[in-house]
Amino acid sequence: MKWFNLENLKNSSFHITPNFPIITTKRYKYSILRLGAYLALYTIFAWFILFFILSMTPLKDLLFVIDNNELKTQREKIQQLQNRVESLTSQLGTVASTNERMKYAILLAQKDSGKSRDALYDTLQKPIYKKLKIGGDIYSALRDLTGNFFQSEVKPRPLVLIEPVNGIVTEGYLPSEGHLGVDYGIKTGTPVYASAGGLVTFSDYTVDSGYMVIIQHDENYFTIYKHCSTLIKKARDVVRQGELIALSGNSGRKSTGPHLHFEIWQNGKTIDPQKFLLK
Repeated sequence: MKWFNLENLKNSSFHITPNFPIITTKRYKYSILRLGAYLALYTIFAWFILFFILSMTPLKDLLFVIDNNELKTQREKIQQLQNRVESLTSQLGTVASTNERMKYAILLAQKDSGKSRDALYDTLQKPIYKKLKIGGDIYSALRDLTGNFFQSEVKPRPLVLIEPVNGIVTEGYLPSEGHLGVDYGIKTGTPVYASAGGLVTFSDYTVDSGYMVIIQHDENYFTIYKHCSTLIKKARDVVRQGELIALSGNSGRKSTGPHLHFEIWQNGKTIDPQKFLLK
């Protein structure tokens, strides 16, 4: 005979007989299933009361005073770190602004003569603000880290272009006046670098633009470098970003002085380099 039987378990019961001298003794009979139901209801009720105490009453501060103090300490440390990040970002912005002013000062020092009304003097007298992105909270860091991971489709990496020379823009992008790029005021012989990796499709002399280099990049982008004095790379050469391709100069009929004229094209249309270049 098996000692465990479901039918016998259902028919089993507990007898409880309280013994109080002042009242008549009475016996209570409970089945195992009924007793189990009572215990389950009691457990649920006890958990509900405990949850209410821990979430709605001040008693939780007394029960978890140590943990709360540790959380407060960690929160203060995180706030201090965030304040330090913002302070360092502000200092880096000041350094970047100072570096920008130094570029103008170096260019002014390289000139043979300077006038008090020169635009470079005005530039040095005005502050140059360089704003850097501040990201000091954990949520935004996790959002940026996982943002691209859960995208439904893979997006192509955008093309990143760098400045071809280390110089000052003396004339901006003015398509309404026929100026389809930017001019960098630099002395003859300044190294000219590939703004991005690609294939050299043209490297030769033209009457209007002088010695010129054209590079084809991904996503149908083209960069053009005009008025050079020496061409380093030849047509059909493959270049990497930042690789030396030419030396600046004053060649071509349309050149008005030593400088580099730089253009960006995509799908047959010009783009303002100052809004596209990574500086």
